[in-house]
Amino acid sequence: MSRPPYVAVVGPGEATAEQLSAAEEVGRRVAQAGGYIVCGGLGGVMEAACRGASGAGGLTIGILPGPSRGAANRWVAVSIPTGLGELRNGLIVRASDAVVAVGGAYGTLSEIALALKTGVPVVGVATWPIDGIERAGSPREAAERAIELARRVPGGSTAHGI
Repeated sequence: MSRPPYVAVVGPGEATAEQLSAAEEVGRRVAQAGGYIVCGGLGGVMEAACRGASGAGGLTIGILPGPSRGAANRWVAVSIPTGLGELRNGLIVRASDAVVAVGGAYGTLSEIALALKTGVPVVGVATWPIDGIERAGSPREAAERAIELARRVPGGSTAHGI
């Protein structure tokens, strides 16, 4: 039995208009392809990806840094408070079959590094210039490639090893 691909969308909480637009399109396209969005659950790129996915009828999962579900943006359907602060970035990566990085601040850099270290594929849209990231020319290309890569993971994200 097949299950939906889980795609993390990561990027800055304080994002540019271009980053917000890209993240919203990625979220929408992932949802339209039947995937679930995983993110940090807060604002900026995370909120935009959830807004896009939610508008397309998709499921959104926010893995929050703090202890309160109420901190999640309004487009998060499943809110998971961790109380772990930035350490929750590892949970976002491990809960995902692929990662799309849109732009990037230091939190995004940590998520990219954790994904690459654990074998979770990363697709980037105007993000950090790091070996191992597949560059996408557009949000559409990023979403399509992330879905393709996520569907290649046998048994889900637990198949990724260190």
